[in-house]
Amino acid sequence: MSTHIWLRAEDKPFEERTALTPEVAQRLLEKGFTISVEKSSQSAIKPEAFAAVGCELVEAGSWSDAPREAIILGLKELDVSETPLQHRHIHFAHVFKNQAGWQKVLQRFIEGEGALYDLEYLTDEQGRRVAAFGYWAGFAGAGVGLMAWAGQQLGNTPVLPALSAKNNKQALLDDLAAQLAAAKAAGGRTPRVLVMGARGRSGRGAVELAEAAGAEVTSWDIEETRAGGPFAEILQFDVLVNCVFVQAAIPPFLTSDMLADPARRLSVISDVSCDPYGDYNPLPIYKQCTTFDNPTLRLIEGENPLDLISIDHLPSLLPVEASEDFCAQLSPYYLQLDDLSQGVWQRALAVFEEKTRNLR
Repeated sequence: MSTHIWLRAEDKPFEERTALTPEVAQRLLEKGFTISVEKSSQSAIKPEAFAAVGCELVEAGSWSDAPREAIILGLKELDVSETPLQHRHIHFAHVFKNQAGWQKVLQRFIEGEGALYDLEYLTDEQGRRVAAFGYWAGFAGAGVGLMAWAGQQLGNTPVLPALSAKNNKQALLDDLAAQLAAAKAAGGRTPRVLVMGARGRSGRGAVELAEAAGAEVTSWDIEETRAGGPFAEILQFDVLVNCVFVQAAIPPFLTSDMLADPARRLSVISDVSCDPYGDYNPLPIYKQCTTFDNPTLRLIEGENPLDLISIDHLPSLLPVEASEDFCAQLSPYYLQLDDLSQGVWQRALAVFEEKTRNLR
């Protein structure tokens, strides 16, 4: 029997990315896989492109009725429900760092005798992630952070209007260039940007965007943060782009008391890492994510405002390029889905089994 992959339609608002592209699907079909693709009206890659390479099209949301042996592939977490999960699922679940609701999610897998292969925990033998959207998260996060800063200089209300996906990263750069030019004409200065976690995937994307936009960029990584926070120096930048991946509790980078400093220059924080609900959030100055519809959260009002962006699916701003890059990274591992007892899949299952052991 051939291995059956079922690509579910993403239902999170503004999520236009996909966990599988037609190009990679074609390679899987050529190897003998069976692929069902749910019809999605919001995906940047249309169902017809999958049908053209030989995938079966099925109705959105029908994955729950898929054959039990099917592997359900997606990107973002499933909707909140108490329905037991009987399939093997591959997606970003955001439950292995004790995020809000993690026990209920894992209990669904236990009750349905299903399994979770979390995309965040696909690692090589050295423990390094084999695929990530990080570059695109950083690139988009720095972009919207600078857009918000430009909006502040221009006195816009809101400083950053609702976001929508761009055709490609050049379109984002062009839009940003126009906004920064207007801001410079109004305020007469170039923004100072601090990228934390600058050597990681997200950080590299953020630095590339900020430099391409003509900002004054400072890069911090392990050496600059080794002493531990809080870091008063952050207040001297216009925009902070946080790209630090945190796996354990650490001292905060900023505190609410620090932000009250009247000499604060910092006016925009773009938290690419975006983990306000977890125990390891290094920016414990906010408690909710923002969205494409309402991208900024005003932390401080008045003449020296502070706005925060904390969108947990920033790569959706550039959905086609982000999806193509991510799937290209994953393609050799997708081709191993006919044997989940090996390599990255075996290691991901071990994480799931460890996290659910005490719940059984």
